[in-house]
Amino acid sequence: MVSLEFNSDIAGMFSSEVGVRFVDDPDEFMRMSPITYVKDLNTPLLIVHSEEDLRCPSDQATQLFVACQLLDKPDVEYYLFPGETHELSRNGSPLHRKQRAELILDFFDRHLK
Repeated sequence: MVSLEFNSDIAGMFSSEVGVRFVDDPDEFMRMSPITYVKDLNTPLLIVHSEEDLRCPSDQATQLFVACQLLDKPDVEYYLFPGETHELSRNGSPLHRKQRAELILDFFDRHLK
């Protein structure tokens, strides 16, 4: 939430949703930020992201993955699709859409059986 407030094509939207600006109440944004809760993660996590996503910038996914690595969280995987946008699952290249689907199915096969 914190970095998204300043690094997205929808920056400022969260201030209107939360009812307060980050600069006025950073603690509220931290409370809603997934990175705050990484230490409590105890399930497998698959992070799939697009390099050119302006809605949810890829650095958000990278930060989450790095935080998991720093905390030695097991079973965390990160895949970044080059040249793709927020629309990967719908309008991405056929090859990347296929690869994305295969990653998800493989992850489920390994962790949900």
